[in-house]
Amino acid sequence: MNEFDLKAAEWDKNQMHRERAEAVATAIVSQIPLSRSMTAMEFGAGTGLLSFMLRDKLGSVTLIDSSEGMVKVLREKLSDMPGMKVVKADLENEDYPDEAFDLIYSLMVLHHINDVEKIVMKFSSMQRAGGYLAIADLCSEDGSFHGHGFTGHRGFDPGKLAISLKNHGYDGVKYGTVFNIEKTSSEGAMKKFGVFLMTAVKK
Repeated sequence: MNEFDLKAAEWDKNQMHRERAEAVATAIVSQIPLSRSMTAMEFGAGTGLLSFMLRDKLGSVTLIDSSEGMVKVLREKLSDMPGMKVVKADLENEDYPDEAFDLIYSLMVLHHINDVEKIVMKFSSMQRAGGYLAIADLCSEDGSFHGHGFTGHRGFDPGKLAISLKNHGYDGVKYGTVFNIEKTSSEGAMKKFGVFLMTAVKK
């Protein structure tokens, strides 16, 4: 059982989680011409907060997560939601069945992924030409967001991540900060941590 399995049941009760998803959803809607003809996939969907805010503007939505706890919560929430399906899969280490998406998006997932280049390449292979990618994640920080023992990335320099996207077949890369998380750092001080949204188009 991982940390997300343990947090799943209480995840949606956190006001910051809801506010963050709403800010990212608003930014995605303003930057990408969503339509009911689009097939979409959320990577690391968690409890689906972001997807639920976007679903009325999309066609079908596939929510993928590797956490058993999160998937359990998602399945309960999706029991009467047509056009949305949940898949338990570890995309970092597993291939997904041949399916091409018009939109792939994620929220605060990439900094937990070991091989970011690999997952960006996988996104590219799962998208139709002209499809959109939207990545919302943590801006570069000093390690105090998660604290000692965290083995993921200390956020990202958006400029460097943009180069990775371009190297894997994306164009028109845009990014900017869309939300700030206020939390007590591992040192006990109140700090602000920026969340950026990066969008791009598959060539």
